[in-house]
Amino acid sequence: MVLVALIVLVAGSHPAPAARPHPGHAFHGRVEAIDAETRARMTGVSWRSGCPVGFADLRLLTVRHWGFDGRSHRGRLVVNRDAAAAMLGTMRRLYRLRFPIRRMRLVDAYDADDRRSMAADNTSGFNCRFVAGSPGVWSEHAYGRAIDVNPIENPYVTASGYVSPPAGTPYANRSRHRKGMIHRHGPVVKAFASAGWEWAGNWSWPKDYQHFSATGS
Repeated sequence: MVLVALIVLVAGSHPAPAARPHPGHAFHGRVEAIDAETRARMTGVSWRSGCPVGFADLRLLTVRHWGFDGRSHRGRLVVNRDAAAAMLGTMRRLYRLRFPIRRMRLVDAYDADDRRSMAADNTSGFNCRFVAGSPGVWSEHAYGRAIDVNPIENPYVTASGYVSPPAGTPYANRSRHRKGMIHRHGPVVKAFASAGWEWAGNWSWPKDYQHFSATGS
């Protein structure tokens, strides 16, 4: 009887091992130079001769992000090498906030067509293109110093009421608070601000609620 009690006492004196966190709950991200396969995929699509930056100026970010389905997914972004470390930190902050991102694919998956990428609610970075409506003026995306986040939930809106992408029309009313939306003074704006990037939702008009950039343009 004493022996049984002793065994129970000894067994109970060792705490049960701590439960390991589910692997999907941990942020994983890395920064890499543009590899040969990605370079081949981008050439003639999101990058071409004459772009303001070359592949040596760009970096590939592979990160975990939360989806609208509540699950952890792998996403990829191309950004300027001088912003890569800061954007990796921003993606880590968004992950810890459990901020949902619909999808995060290189814009080449949409033939570098910005309208197609937005219509797919795709979060993207580098794209060697001009500012919409301003031929010859390079967008900050062409330098890898801009990221568009959840374009449907955070559309481009003009003072006259034009909304792009069209599916973003229900989200033009920013008094709403729905999954994936970005709001002034909110945690997503603060996460990018911690890296020195500005939000185009603060522009007077037009409002580009999806757009963050290193220069504010």
